[in-house]
Parts: sequence; structure tokens; C-alpha cells
Amino acid sequence: MAALNEPLSYIGITPFQIISALIILVAGYVVSKILISLFKESIGKTKLPPLVMEFLARFLSILLYIIVIIVALGAVGISVSPLILGLSAVVGLILGFGLQDTLTNLAAGVWIAALRPIDIDEVVEVSGQVGKVSGIGLMSTVLMTPDNRIITIPNKLVWGSIIVNYTRMPTRRVDVDIGIAYGTDLDRAIKLAMNLLKNHPKVLDDPEPGVVITALADSSINLQLRAWTRTEDYWEVRGDLTKGIYELYTKEGIEIPFPQLDVHVREMPK
Repeated sequence: MAALNEPLSYIGITPFQIISALIILVAGYVVSKILISLFKESIGKTKLPPLVMEFLARFLSILLYIIVIIVALGAVGISVSPLILGLSAVVGLILGFGLQDTLTNLAAGVWIAALRPIDIDEVVEVSGQVGKVSGIGLMSTVLMTPDNRIITIPNKLVWGSIIVNYTRMPTRRVDVDIGIAYGTDLDRAIKLAMNLLKNHPKVLDDPEPGVVITALADSSINLQLRAWTRTEDYWEVRGDLTKGIYELYTKEGIEIPFPQLDVHVREMPK
């Protein structure tokens, strides 16, 4: 028995320490497997995605194996304090860099939830993407596009970009641009457009609709029809007015020009 406590030549470790370390490694491995199995069974009852469950199980297994190795090293007389300190520093750096974006997204999610620049079922433009808000989480915001695409945007990009909310207000102004040829009777063209606006059942009387001249372009005088409507009727009114002004001007003989390019071909002298 005394021989077990005598240090071996060159390495300075006793056989008892080696046996103790092996027992710790084997027992620690078995216990770790049992704990990991119990952990998987418990989180399997939750609604976490399989990928998240697998990640958590692997993280726990690595953590347990590191603890077993450190305890085994301590059993053979190796000072584990510097090792623990070094691992702590490495883990701290990894978490610091790895969780930087996570913490930023988390903080942005809190601000979005508190100030509510966007809300569920609102149509918004965020970070260059347009869609209906279908979910606002702590880490990301989900938009549903009109063609049924799902766009997930990290909250730091939502909070850090310009947000255009198209449906927050109860009314919106519909703008329809159209060009008419030079030489057209402007007063008549504007009057016809105004009648079209006022006769539409979903165009509001207050604010009053209007028609303005926006530009004297290269090939046309540009007009803009401006009508206020309820937000939920925006696209219907826009479509009706676009179709209506084209048909009306065509019927009344008002020319709607389009850009043209004249090409002159000259025969080169021989």
C-alpha cells in the first residue's frame, strides 16, 4: 500500500494519484453521459427547435467533460487554478465577441417593444424591405411580403434604419402621375381630373382632392392627381384613378405622350 503513495521516477506522480485520476475520468464520463441523457429528455418535452436542443446538449457535454478533466488533473497534483483562470479568460473573450451582436439585437428588441415604431399586421418598410409585420421578437423582426415570402431582419438593423410605416395612420394620400401633351387646354384637363377624383366613392372630401402641375418635362406637361382615402382603401383607389384618368383622357381626346426617339438615316456619298 505504501508503494502506491511513492512518487514514480521522473514524473513525480504516485500510482495512487494516477489510479484516482483514471477513476475520476471513467466515473466522470459515465455521469456526464447520464446527465446529458437526462437533459435531452427534459428539453425534449419543450417546444424548442431540434437544432437548438442539439446545440444546448453539445454545449452541456463539452462543459461537463472540461470539468471532469480539470478534476482529474487536480487529482494528480497539477495546479488547476491557472488553467481555470486561462479558460475563464478564453470563455470570456469568446462570449464577448460571440454575444456582441446578440446583446445588440436584444437591446434593440427592447426598444422596439417599448416605443412601438412598428406593430403586428402593419405594413412597413424596414432596412429596404417592405412587408406586413408578422412577428416582433427579442432578437429579430419578421415581415411577410405580398408574394408570401418571409423576411427575418435582426432587430439591430430594424432599430438602426429608417422605418416607413404605411398603415399606422387612418388615412393616406394617393398620388397618380400623368403627362399630357404640350398645347393641351390645361384648365380643361385639370377640370376633368378633378371631376374624376370627386366622383370616386372612396375619395374623401376632407382633405379636399386636388390636381397640380409638377413639371414641364421634355415631352409632356406632368400632372399629379392627389386624393385622400382610408388607408385600407389605398391600393383600390390608386388602381381606379390610374385606370380612370387614362380612359377619361383617351375618351376626351387629350393626348398622353410618351418618349420618342427620331432616327435620321443619311446615305453617305460614294
